[in-house]
Amino acid sequence: MLAQSRKKSYDYTLLAALILIMAAGLVILYSTSAYNGEVKFQDSFYYLKKQAFATLLGIAGMFMVARMDYHIWKHVAVLGYFTAILLSVAVLFIGDEYNGSKRWLSLGPFSFQPSEFAKVAVILFLAHVITKNVEKIGKMRTMLKIIVMILPVVALVGASNLSTAIIILGIAVILIFAASPRYGQFVIMAALGAGFMAIFLAMESYRLERLAIWQNPEKYEKGYQTLQGLYAIGSGGLFGKGLGKSIQKLGFVPEAQNDMIFSIICEELGYVGACVILFLFLILIWRFFVIATHAVDLFGALIAAGAMGHMMIQVILNIAVVTNTIPNTGITLPFISYGGTSAVFLLIEMGLVLSVSSLVK
Repeated sequence: MLAQSRKKSYDYTLLAALILIMAAGLVILYSTSAYNGEVKFQDSFYYLKKQAFATLLGIAGMFMVARMDYHIWKHVAVLGYFTAILLSVAVLFIGDEYNGSKRWLSLGPFSFQPSEFAKVAVILFLAHVITKNVEKIGKMRTMLKIIVMILPVVALVGASNLSTAIIILGIAVILIFAASPRYGQFVIMAALGAGFMAIFLAMESYRLERLAIWQNPEKYEKGYQTLQGLYAIGSGGLFGKGLGKSIQKLGFVPEAQNDMIFSIICEELGYVGACVILFLFLILIWRFFVIATHAVDLFGALIAAGAMGHMMIQVILNIAVVTNTIPNTGITLPFISYGGTSAVFLLIEMGLVLSVSSLVK
């Protein structure tokens, strides 16, 4: 194997940015979740301990995957994709429901979200399929065929988790565009995607209700979380109130450690602190782009491009939701929001990119 014939040399800029984000994320998570942990579980470290365990597990997985030749994933990409479909079907029938959403599967004392596995599986599957069809990728028929291939997992995931379905579609568009940047085709794709999303939104009344809440959050009881998040952002000012000194996390912003954690960052660390966090994400995305452009082959380039698209879309959507720029879709901020499954699979995804970086030209 090519990966075994030369000494490993990972992208250390990416690693440094990743370590800083994870460290900052754990500190911010503790600051945000200590009150809820004390009230609900009589343990202010409850959320931090669970997240730290998941992070350590993910780091172990990341380095294990980084040391492997990423080409081996070609052989299991299709199996991984169908596994994601089966797990998504299982969620519909035997999934656990929390806060009104059925997104988890339980295995004994452990529970996880198959949708997080689906993101990684889709990146590998699309990288494999596009590589096999690269000579015909410029044809509209080939591009539509690839999009149709991922619609089953998009529909299954979207039934309970619309935001993840949007991310998966976004990843697909970015990967196809990276292999064949033909603008005319993407105008048609955008129109088809907009039509699909319009039909999907109209299928459930609560999705249309979210649009109304987004436009006038003060008129709806469900707009409370959005309003409190905006109050937190506004009260932080330029430099914030100081780490640990948020008022809105004291029960005013529901489940502040999850989707709305960026609002607490703004309240405690201010505009400057929020910009520092965003700058670290920007470094990650930049390194993904550099690795993709210098990869030794198309498969590696598409893995890095898929991770770049995933990170970019998820960060943008989370901040857009918190600032009420788009309707609330319930999406987490990578490496910072509470979520063990997300941390583990994101770090495994980082391991894939590091594996690609070890063979850059």
